[in-house]
Amino acid sequence: MEWISAIGTVAFAFSGYLVGVKKRLDLLGILIVALLTGIGGGIMRDVLVHRVPLVFYDYTNVVIIAITLLLSWLTGLHKRESQTFYRAFIVADSLGLVAFSITGAQVGLMYDLNAFGVVLLGFITAVGGGVVRDMMVNDIPFILHEDFYGTVSILVAGGLFVLDQLVYVNYLSLQLLFGIGLAIRLIGHWRDMTLPKIGMGGDKE
Repeated sequence: MEWISAIGTVAFAFSGYLVGVKKRLDLLGILIVALLTGIGGGIMRDVLVHRVPLVFYDYTNVVIIAITLLLSWLTGLHKRESQTFYRAFIVADSLGLVAFSITGAQVGLMYDLNAFGVVLLGFITAVGGGVVRDMMVNDIPFILHEDFYGTVSILVAGGLFVLDQLVYVNYLSLQLLFGIGLAIRLIGHWRDMTLPKIGMGGDKE
């Protein structure tokens, strides 16, 4: 699971960096947003299972985030045109979403939780950092207006639970689950796919 966790951390830290640059934050502001995006969901998850967050005694994720920010700055992506900037953000955020859905669900499996617990931990791990990021810069969190954002997290975490019940969790199945989840998220975004909405229509005369 280490490689999936690393992908998620890099992707979310990068998305936090892009948001910080877009909002014209200073260096400290960008660092804080990127850091909380990368580790926020994991901390929420660990609190729920009464576990000391890994980042409090292991520097791996902090180092990954620091390297990600340094490389992001050196490549000068923040100087690119807005369309390239937006696409990079969507891809990075989608990678983080799928990766952390898997790692969060894996923690639930380690604690022998039921399907609801596994999916919930995957969901919180995946969307927690992004919610913190968006709220810090006064944006509406993706989870509230991107229908295929939270849905993908639920599908991926649920998929891992099913694979575990079938005793089929291995390197190949994890790669396949990751690829399918990422494809669903990106296709859903670019095609503006949404879930059915329930609400009152306008008054008709």
